[in-house]
Amino acid sequence: MKFKDYYEIMGVNRDASQDEIKRAYRRLARKYHPDVSKEPDAEQKFKELGEAYEVLKDPEKRAAYDQLGRNYQAGEDFRPPPDWGQQGFQFHGAEFTGADASGFSDFFESLFGSGFGQPGGFARGARGGTQFRARGEDARARITIDLDDAYQGANRTLTLTATEIGEDGRPRHRERTLNVHIPKGVRQGQHIRLAGQGNPGLGDGPPGDLFLEVAFRPHPLFRVEGRDVFLDLPVAPWEAALGAKVAAPTPTGTVELRIPAGSVGGHKLRLKQRGIPGNPPGDLFAVLQIALPPADTEAAQQAYRDMQQALDFNPRARLGV
Repeated sequence: MKFKDYYEIMGVNRDASQDEIKRAYRRLARKYHPDVSKEPDAEQKFKELGEAYEVLKDPEKRAAYDQLGRNYQAGEDFRPPPDWGQQGFQFHGAEFTGADASGFSDFFESLFGSGFGQPGGFARGARGGTQFRARGEDARARITIDLDDAYQGANRTLTLTATEIGEDGRPRHRERTLNVHIPKGVRQGQHIRLAGQGNPGLGDGPPGDLFLEVAFRPHPLFRVEGRDVFLDLPVAPWEAALGAKVAAPTPTGTVELRIPAGSVGGHKLRLKQRGIPGNPPGDLFAVLQIALPPADTEAAQQAYRDMQQALDFNPRARLGV
């Protein structure tokens, strides 16, 4: 079975309005009607046209077809997704056109021509209408939070621009505001699931879910890798050489760190379980950065000259120069 491009059959763009689709149908129906057309394949084209219009004239069936058609091109081999008839699909909407539905293709039949729970998902309603029902698509968005939110948890207000299908079958945008709970211990890249806050369903189908991807705002002091947090900690040359106790900031408050004697730049001091909370929690690493005092006074310059004379030190000795 081959995938049918109903838009191509009707000669309209995929973003065509319902009025444009109706006008295209009327024009082509006159052209290919078997009673008046002299085209050699008029009858076949008239049937294809009626089938295409049957789907595209109904915003709900059109939206379902558009969702499916994103992955196919006209003429490609096609089989309905395995869950097409098990996801609660139930069509409702307009009556059939004057076209003879019994002459529609196997492609149409596989999607819209069977009872509920059978391949497809087209079912007759209590009043003889046709019914379609489908769960809405899951939606995804990004939420940017502060590092403190990951340590403590928080409630935030988020404004999203959502896309929905209007009555004319064309997508439109609307804004909505959500109150979001940020759980303690959330990680960068993690997804927060908001049940029922995704795209609306078709017919009376349930909405999908909304998945929020968490991103951290850049922090002036800390950077994050997984659950671990890193701090570049400046220390004076004598603190690194002789050892010292210094104050260091963390996301939960200031702590006192012991700098081992003989420390070098880039050395990491681990503060166990001071990273992002979790099971297990992450660690916080203070990465030592040797900070040189400025030589911006005569006294400071003399101190550097005295140190040069007092210390037999070649910083490039390991380079062999």
